[in-house]
Amino acid sequence: MNTPKIEHHPLLPFLPPSARVLMLGSFPPKQNRWSMNFFYPNMQNDMWRIFGLIFFKDSDHFIREWIAGDKQTKGFDADKIKAFCEGRGIALSDTASAVVRHKDNASDKYLEVAEKVNLEKLLKQIPECVAIVTTGQKATETILEILSSPENKIDITEPKIGSYTEFSYLNRQMRLYRMPSTSRAYPKPLREKADVYRKMFEELARP
Repeated sequence: MNTPKIEHHPLLPFLPPSARVLMLGSFPPKQNRWSMNFFYPNMQNDMWRIFGLIFFKDSDHFIREWIAGDKQTKGFDADKIKAFCEGRGIALSDTASAVVRHKDNASDKYLEVAEKVNLEKLLKQIPECVAIVTTGQKATETILEILSSPENKIDITEPKIGSYTEFSYLNRQMRLYRMPSTSRAYPKPLREKADVYRKMFEELARP
């Protein structure tokens, strides 16, 4: 009988000290699908196209092209994305620190969470954070398990897609936003997804 192989998260959390928003996915795809060494690295994931549309009216804003050998290729520009997120106060991590991947793909359906993220440790490093944003169903389920655990005992209901639930944690009044998955497997056009994310950022910008 084969022992399930546990994969540990290959990226450190990205935590600008002044971050007001913490975005949490589930877990990265296998590294052979990456176009950069940062969160949402797969070119088939539209997170950075959505951000490009919202903030720059250009879905290709965070994409760069280069020549590798005799072949022209393209991928997301990690340095540009990091600078943008730092300037906008956006932190990124994932809800799982370790997983068992039951199929050789990036689908959340086949991910078993072996170790959840230490949410308290993350939030203590970003003391101005007032909103947690989950980017898919698996991430939402995992963060709800963390918040309602015997250690935290937070009575919280799952938000509808595109909306939020308020809760108190670490002496902070916070929001949990449940956003649509940015994977192309989620059946919603790019611009419609961008509209949902845009509404969230507009709400968070209000006093």
